[in-house]
Amino acid sequence: MYRSFLLLFFCTPLLVFAQVQPAETLVQYVKPIIGTQRMGHTYPGATVPFGMVQLSPETDTIGYVKDGKYNPDVYKYCAGYQYDDKSIVGFSHTHFSGTGHSDLGDFLVMPTVGTLRLNPGTSDKPRSGYRSTYSHQSEVASANYYKVKLDDYNITAELTTTARVGFHQYTFPKTDSAHVILDLMAGIYNYADKNVWTYLHIVNDTLVTGYRQTSGWAKNRTLYFAMRFSKPFASYGNINNSSKEVYHGFWGKFKQGENFPEVAGRQIRAYFNFATQDDEQIRIKFALSPVSMEGALKNMDIEIPGWDFDKIKADGQRLWENELSKITITTKSITDKQNFYTSMYHTMINPTLYMDADSSYRGLDQNNHKASDFINYTTFSLWDTHRALHPLFNIIEPARNVDMIKSMLAHYDQSPEHMLPVWSNSANENWCMGGYHSVSVVADAIVKDNASFDVNNALNACVTTARHRSYEALGYYMNNGYIPDEKNGNSVSSTLEYAYDDWCIAQAANKLGKQDIYHEFLKRSQNYINVFDGQSGFMRPKLSDGTFKKQFDPLSTINQGFIEGNAWNYTLYVPHNPAKLVELLGGDKRFIAYLDSLFTMNLPDKYFAETEDITRDGIIGNYVHGNEPSHHVAYLYNWTSEPWKTQQRVRMILPLMYKPTPDGLGGNDDTGQMSAWFIFSTLGFYPVAPASDQYAIGSPSIDGATIKVGTGKTFIIEVKNQGAKNVYVKKALLNGHALDHSYITHSDIMNGGRMVFYMSKTPSNSGFLSASLTGKN
Repeated sequence: MYRSFLLLFFCTPLLVFAQVQPAETLVQYVKPIIGTQRMGHTYPGATVPFGMVQLSPETDTIGYVKDGKYNPDVYKYCAGYQYDDKSIVGFSHTHFSGTGHSDLGDFLVMPTVGTLRLNPGTSDKPRSGYRSTYSHQSEVASANYYKVKLDDYNITAELTTTARVGFHQYTFPKTDSAHVILDLMAGIYNYADKNVWTYLHIVNDTLVTGYRQTSGWAKNRTLYFAMRFSKPFASYGNINNSSKEVYHGFWGKFKQGENFPEVAGRQIRAYFNFATQDDEQIRIKFALSPVSMEGALKNMDIEIPGWDFDKIKADGQRLWENELSKITITTKSITDKQNFYTSMYHTMINPTLYMDADSSYRGLDQNNHKASDFINYTTFSLWDTHRALHPLFNIIEPARNVDMIKSMLAHYDQSPEHMLPVWSNSANENWCMGGYHSVSVVADAIVKDNASFDVNNALNACVTTARHRSYEALGYYMNNGYIPDEKNGNSVSSTLEYAYDDWCIAQAANKLGKQDIYHEFLKRSQNYINVFDGQSGFMRPKLSDGTFKKQFDPLSTINQGFIEGNAWNYTLYVPHNPAKLVELLGGDKRFIAYLDSLFTMNLPDKYFAETEDITRDGIIGNYVHGNEPSHHVAYLYNWTSEPWKTQQRVRMILPLMYKPTPDGLGGNDDTGQMSAWFIFSTLGFYPVAPASDQYAIGSPSIDGATIKVGTGKTFIIEVKNQGAKNVYVKKALLNGHALDHSYITHSDIMNGGRMVFYMSKTPSNSGFLSASLTGKN
């Protein structure tokens, strides 16, 4: 039964036909071009919800290394595409969405005509290689469809996908020198030795299979493919630039560069030649597998048995429509709809499917496994997504979130380090960023009763991960109650993140009746106090001897003990106990003044000049919305006597940081976290501390919404007297009863019901008390 469901969802995209569609199609409001300029790091290409394939253009070949050092320009190309570029290099099948570091960009395909060129050329001299200039006037980016004209070749390129297969459609001019280039050297965050090995097998004149093994962010990643053409190629060949190979065996007996059925090496570009009539279309099905070339071919045959491009495009868009319709909003503003449904789209790209149609996948132990009772996922950017993305899934994607947790538990079982994922992709742990925030995702599901997995095994995995003393100064944290600054460059931020994660474990343990674990980790969750310096009023680096570091600048992001942030912002990172934080910072009035100054002060450029993840695009005063550690901060006013300031700040942030334009995101979307913040805040509530069942009240920016919460239930949000100036909540009714506190609970939402906000242009505290976070502290 479960296996049948997998095939229905990921192999036959007609799952949603029988479901009632909303009054208007929602995919029309998805604008994948949002965030493709500057800091958003999104891509405009085609993908289905949570699909393995992300088929999208690359606009340059910037390498990771320049003159033997890290090349900072590569940062702009985390998703392979930058809106300001004038040429397209080709179309690759794997991409991260919104990340601040990168990998992937596998199997670049580029159609050309005329003289065959097998180097990509450069941005300043595009005609020196196979790349082509293009114009945004001919570019179309929508849900599961991308189209562009390659001006130098008069070729129209169209892309769509299924879960595991990229589908290309190229319309050629009349020529006897048409080519399709397959570049196995291309990649994102590329460098000369990134390819460990590549292999091509030309099975016949329409079918090619192969694989690529790389060592990058994921140090041991192998991806297999099968490539099928709609038209036989007339001839083919390759260049193999694997000059560093000392041993070549006896393959010199063959002329391997032309019409030879296999090639292996580290630096390979292949080509396939055709003659075409005017407006003739050549289609390519390009399937992926984490397991084998045979698996890729089977994925192709199951998901796209025919050649109907428009059908596959429409099927994928129906899948998107089904996902988007889980929240329908009411607003007169097209901008609101574009921002909201593009945010929904961006939240449903990652994590990504990572298994074949027969449920086979490559595990973290580099062995092949079969997922017996779950869909296996990868791309877990947990430092980002534990904050709002996974809490959003617990509302609108509960079954999928359970599968994601089961994938994390499989990761734990297969991990040589015996840890839950920190930042994992493609059967590899990347160890990027801090904390062990998978425990937040697991605990949030347990506390919210969305835990159809082995909860005791899950708790054990959380505890074992949190006791792994050799992981990023965790042993010092366990011994001292904080991380000494001389032992770790992120001593303060890691201490704060560990403390929150420990609170999450305590809440899960308490829910499951494991009181010994509860008390152990509840005590650990108070370790944030150990890095608070009452004299300066900030969280501050502390040395092994118990004294605070003397050289301290609370505005600086460099060498101050914080990862991607400064003390001003990170001092507020106690999401699990805001009431105690208010006390530490001097009480209600002083805490309010601290928050006010964060949003209104001026932060000179010098304080983030050396931090590539923070730019002026995402900063309001000293509040950094463009990076995740501050995402809960606007909601902290709810723990003061002036909760109306949360409403004011949220409504200020929304239009400043989110616009329906290529540069419309104030920072990296970070696999959907920035977008999840927008969704929650637009609806009027936010999960300040995942693993609590509470959502802090904000200020809804739309006229209303209907959230599908399962089994036919809906949670309806109605907003009275909405307006650009009416940002303050005068009162709120939950199922007809006045809300007397600044939060709603998870069960309030999931039981279904109606919440009515009455908005005003003047602030009011009437009807609202300060928030009181559930969960024992």
